[in-house]
Amino acid sequence: MTNTIQVSNLEQGYGRTVVLKDINLTVTSGEILALIGPSGAGKTTLVSTIMGMLRPMRGQVAVLNTPMPNRPLLAKIGFMAQTDALYSSLTAQENLLFFGAMQGISRKKLREQIPHAAGIVNLVSDLTKQVSDYSGGMKRRLSLAIALVSDPEILILDEPTVGIDPELRQQIWHELHQLAAAGRTILLTTHVMEDAEEADEVMMIRNGEAIAQGTPAELIANYGVSSVEEVFLKAGRQQDATTHND
Repeated sequence: MTNTIQVSNLEQGYGRTVVLKDINLTVTSGEILALIGPSGAGKTTLVSTIMGMLRPMRGQVAVLNTPMPNRPLLAKIGFMAQTDALYSSLTAQENLLFFGAMQGISRKKLREQIPHAAGIVNLVSDLTKQVSDYSGGMKRRLSLAIALVSDPEILILDEPTVGIDPELRQQIWHELHQLAAAGRTILLTTHVMEDAEEADEVMMIRNGEAIAQGTPAELIANYGVSSVEEVFLKAGRQQDATTHND
């Protein structure tokens, strides 16, 4: 097991506004880590910092033992953003070809990879459709296929199951577990508790702080509750009590 993502004593923000404080996490090869928390908790800011889109205010972020930001390293990361950045006037196939080429993948490899990536998200029969005719859920699935098309070492997925039906969600999770079993590292953000329960490791973020961290089973046992959702609620109350006492 090698550490593929390492965040140490990270503080992040904009100007004088602190968005994240004292964040520490390690993700190893073959592991799925879920960052869970409400909108505005700081999950997307953390992802942006790990990818090198934001330089840390304090602390260190390393990906594959390389300090971030580091532009060449982005070729090894498959990224799915929270909002779909797709070309509506192109077909799904053309989007996959374009974004694959942008990631430096040869046309020969893309011809092999596109059917595989589209198959994972159940879009093979819709590849020739124009994206303007896609539903919201289909666009999310295409964004995920784009993240997968380069067969990256690391997958970073921002709210990947939003707008996706339960059956397909299960299918996507099955594939994510297969990718992890093959040694890929997967980091995802979510506010869907069922997604958190699928992950190997969970970090709960609230008001810019990590309020709980561990495997779903450890967290449920440590907090003496019966679900990940109850862990989050209990850890949140403890954070409020500490803040109030301060």
